[in-house]
Amino acid sequence: MDFLINNAGMAHASLNISELPYRTWCDVIETNLTGMFLVTQAGLAVMKSGGVIVNNLSTAAERVFPGSAAYCASKHGALGFTDTLREELRPKGIRVMALIPGATDTGIWDTLWPTAPRRKMMSAATVARAVINALMLPPDSVVEKLVIRPPGGTL
Repeated sequence: MDFLINNAGMAHASLNISELPYRTWCDVIETNLTGMFLVTQAGLAVMKSGGVIVNNLSTAAERVFPGSAAYCASKHGALGFTDTLREELRPKGIRVMALIPGATDTGIWDTLWPTAPRRKMMSAATVARAVINALMLPPDSVVEKLVIRPPGGTL
C-alpha cells in the first residue's frame, strides 16, 4: 500500500491581525498549506490505487483562535484542500483523510502558547497510533475526518 502523511506544520506567536508581520503570514501559509500541496502533488506522481493520504491538520481547521490568524487560515485552507483532493482521487481508488487532533503535546506550543497546560494534552504517540489505525482500515472504508481529543476535552 502506498501512503502519504502530510504532517509538517508551524505556528506563530499570538498576534492580532493588525500586528502580524506579512513575512510571518507567508511563512505559515507556505509551510502549512503550500508545502502540503507540493508534497501531495509529488506523491501523486507515484501513488497507485489503494493508496491513502492522511493530512494532519488541527482543531484550528474548524475553529478560530484569536491571535492565530495565519495558523487558522492555513489549517482552514488545508481542510478545503483535503476535501477537494478526496473528491478528485475517489475515482482513482485513493483514500484521503483529514486528521483533526485536539491539543497534542509537541513543540508547536512553544510558539503558539508557551504557557499551555501540557499535562492536559494527549501525546504525539497517541496521534501516531490513530494515523496507523487509519492506514490499516479496509480499502472499502470511507473516513473523511478522524477527530481525536485529549481525555479532558479541549483546553
